[in-house]
Amino acid sequence: MQASEPSTKLSSKLSTESGAAGFNRIADAALAFNQRYWRFVVVAMLVLLHVAALRGPADGWARALLLAHLGLLLIWQPFVRGQYQVTATQIALIGLGAATVTLWLNAWLLVFWVVVLAGLIGGKVFLHQARWQRRFYLLVLVYLIALLAVELLPGIAPRREITEEARATAQYGLPALFLAMALFPTERDAAEAPQAIDFFYSIFLMLLLGLVILGSFAFMTLGRTGYLEALTYTVFLIAAGVFLIGLAWNPYAGFAGLNVFFSRYVFSIGLPVEKWLYFLAELSQAESRPERFLAEGIAGLTRLTWVSGAAWRTEHDHGEHGAATEFAVDYENKEVALVIYSRYRTSPALHWHLRLLGQLLGEFYLGKLREQKLQQQSYMLAVHETGARLTHDVKNLLQSLNTLCSAAEQNRGADSPELQALIRRQLPVIAQRLTATLDKLQRPRTDAEQTVAAGAWWMALKTQYEGRGVEFSGQRAAERVVLPRSLAESAADNLLQNALAKRQGDPAVRIRATLACDARLEFRVIDSGRAVPPDIERLLMRAPLRSASGLGIGLYQVARQAEANGYALKLEVNRDGEVCFAFTGPLVSA
Repeated sequence: MQASEPSTKLSSKLSTESGAAGFNRIADAALAFNQRYWRFVVVAMLVLLHVAALRGPADGWARALLLAHLGLLLIWQPFVRGQYQVTATQIALIGLGAATVTLWLNAWLLVFWVVVLAGLIGGKVFLHQARWQRRFYLLVLVYLIALLAVELLPGIAPRREITEEARATAQYGLPALFLAMALFPTERDAAEAPQAIDFFYSIFLMLLLGLVILGSFAFMTLGRTGYLEALTYTVFLIAAGVFLIGLAWNPYAGFAGLNVFFSRYVFSIGLPVEKWLYFLAELSQAESRPERFLAEGIAGLTRLTWVSGAAWRTEHDHGEHGAATEFAVDYENKEVALVIYSRYRTSPALHWHLRLLGQLLGEFYLGKLREQKLQQQSYMLAVHETGARLTHDVKNLLQSLNTLCSAAEQNRGADSPELQALIRRQLPVIAQRLTATLDKLQRPRTDAEQTVAAGAWWMALKTQYEGRGVEFSGQRAAERVVLPRSLAESAADNLLQNALAKRQGDPAVRIRATLACDARLEFRVIDSGRAVPPDIERLLMRAPLRSASGLGIGLYQVARQAEANGYALKLEVNRDGEVCFAFTGPLVSA
């Protein structure tokens, strides 16, 4: 006996699962049929309801027809999405509804069902569907209201004054609407649209119909009026009330209506978003570190009225503040995950509101992370620019040393006075410039730029490039005119070294350097070589470039440095036989 009990439970479980699976297969077949012939399903459903209402709730055939009516309603499924499978619990509820119809059906229950069905259909009328669908469901709604007013309500009204002619007209005239529904023009792909209803309008229409029914009965009982008179009074009074509510909800005179106050109540919930934004803005100014900003923001979030606690998790940290409850609202983005615990059960409005607060905190946190990354990138960019600029200075110094070494190799074994003079002139300049380069490495970037007299700079430049085939011409600058030392030296070295590099490929290239100090400083380097290619010219001094001679990165650095100090570096002339670079700027007196 003990061994048979598990097998019995297993067999009952399998039978239940097989029954649910069989019901699901039937539901799938019914869904496929409904997608193609759903209009005829609705018409058949209304026909069965009409016949059951005519025969009366006490008739056995009427109850059977009403059961078939409910089956067609499940096939149509106006309130359940078709792709959802029916569970065992839903099957039990369907069986309970069928038992209620079979055992306890009466006139009041039939009226209640027609009101519910009218609410479901009315909810579909207000949806943004195709025009023919709205008209079709509006015709179904008209039929249900007519059936309710002419056939069902007189059977339960305190005074039954509907004549047999009117009832016969309803019994045999209303079916004409079925023919109109069946022949209603349709669109090709509209049958595949999801069967959805507007819950708010459905409930509103059901309450409105209930108010019409109870108001009519109240007029008949208290005022001793007839059915049609009481129904007319009730309909007109309710229409006037709905009209006045509509005017108060959205007045046309430019005044704020009740909808403004309702929206403010629903979306503020006693905590305007502006206060939270103001708190986050102040916290963002006071705290620059993202992790501290997030922790302080969570602490501020738990001080709100509706929030009991909160927890957060990032890639490198996590924490919580306050007390956790069963009413949790989650928010997550690519950098942080937040869980906000409410003190009370979260309605849809409160859930949306708390999620919005978490989203604002998350977006501010992302902004702090981006700000931190920009600071790091700015630091690395400064390091890169400084290293690139100093690399070019060292390269220029190395070229000067290579020139001295080449001259020494050519005069090997001979004590040449010209070589000694060259070394005496160049070595102090190289040592001075190397010292300045080391000072740049040690000096903070925020220090003021050192200056040099324009005349002294010009004489040092001619001394540095003496004997290297560079023609210098121009006026001597005034003694009190000064230049930024680093900028002037970098500009002159880059322009002259690029011209000398061009000469290595073409020894016939002539190089001239000129200086003019009339109203502005104008330093030019002109060579007689080939023009800069157009593709390089477009990006020259605007972006780092790669080339065989290294042309581009040095000029880009000098151009940015000149722009920061109020000077300009540009390519004035670019044609074969004359290429001119100009370094210009204001004359500054010491």
